[in-house]
Amino acid sequence: MDGKLRSNIKPGLEVDIVLKQDQRTGKTSRGIVKDLLTNSPQHPHGIKVRLEDGRVGRVQNIVNS
Repeated sequence: MDGKLRSNIKPGLEVDIVLKQDQRTGKTSRGIVKDLLTNSPQHPHGIKVRLEDGRVGRVQNIVNS
């Protein structure tokens, strides 16, 4: 599923995110969503989330729903 739409993302989902320091390389990190940080219904670079371990980044891919 697409990480650009806020309606697709909910706390508890497993997602792949790109951290701020990895934006140039596109390296993704996997984790479980704790909070949604983007308020708008969509974002061209992905919805910004905080994972349960505290990392913050933009969702690139939703692993399971």
